Amino acid sequence: MDTQQNTALTRALAEVPGPLPARGVIHIVIPHTDRFTVVGNHLAQHPGLSTTAVGFAVRIQSLPQGTEIGVKALAARFPEGEKLIAAALRELEAIGYLQRARTRLPDGRIVTRTVFCNQPSALLRLPKAAPHQPATPQAPAPAPTPRPVPALPFPLQPIPELEPTLQPVQVLTTAPQSVPAPAPKPEPLPPLATTPECAPAPPPQQPAAPRFVPLVPPPTAPKLPPRPLPQPCELTPELHRAATALLADLRRHTPEFTLTEVDIQQLAPAVAAWLEREARPDTIRHVLTNDPPQPLRHPAKLLRHRLTVLLPPPLPGAHDLAVPVRRVTVTPFQTCDGCERAFRSSMPGRCRDCRTDHAQAAA
Repeated sequence: MDTQQNTALTRALAEVPGPLPARGVIHIVIPHTDRFTVVGNHLAQHPGLSTTAVGFAVRIQSLPQGTEIGVKALAARFPEGEKLIAAALRELEAIGYLQRARTRLPDGRIVTRTVFCNQPSALLRLPKAAPHQPATPQAPAPAPTPRPVPALPFPLQPIPELEPTLQPVQVLTTAPQSVPAPAPKPEPLPPLATTPECAPAPPPQQPAAPRFVPLVPPPTAPKLPPRPLPQPCELTPELHRAATALLADLRRHTPEFTLTEVDIQQLAPAVAAWLEREARPDTIRHVLTNDPPQPLRHPAKLLRHRLTVLLPPPLPGAHDLAVPVRRVTVTPFQTCDGCERAFRSSMPGRCRDCRTDHAQAAA
């Protein structure tokens, strides 16, 4: 069995065209006749994709139309885990090979529609569809360069040639004196799209929208300016000393946060703003050094981001925490001018009974 296998390999190597390389891989290319998938080198050798992402792209490309390619569906089909599959799909989506969009079906359900393109860069180079223009007869004489005019809303009909109607006019003459001078053969009319000299100028053509819009912005997209570091209301010497000491002491608890003197001087006002808002030093240390990325390459940048984004609000005062008192308006008592009884009213005068009796007596 081993001898036959080595003989077959030797025979296959002998059929490889050209001299064999002294080192490196040697390809034995046998054409496929069924069950194969064409994969471009732009995907197989993409410098920005990992080997896992390229492998899943090839697997997705080989699946039939309508196959579920979600994270859980791929995890049930292949031995890789869900986290590895999700990371590979995110890589393919960032480059443009994979697109996921939520659409609403006619019955009202919302589904996620997944589209895989084997060559996303080709979508941006597709030619723009030209407007339909029917064929028109060509003039025999050289015509001036036609100017483009906007397409008509109805299809143009070809103009019938005038030559067959002009020839019988010369044959039907009866008297020599009545025969007019032979007119020169008129040239056929040029197409309607090029004859009018006073045609309006065509509107500026709007660039066609690209058929493929990547969901991830390109690396050349403008970035927002970074937020400024928080500053204390008053940077006293005591606050500055405590802030610099806290920053210099971070390496004692977490060696990855070893800062330079320049970094400590730049970040000290932000730490002073935290201390001014009555944040405890151990709380600040925990917030700044908790769960750092591995490997931590720029500790000063991470501290600058956390000091800016995670800044706590000032502590409320005693008057802010006091429950507001509901004021109740009390109508005072008044003494009736008629019967001297007490009744509630905002203005002095008579009570209700006295006002009624006085009105009846006046009537």
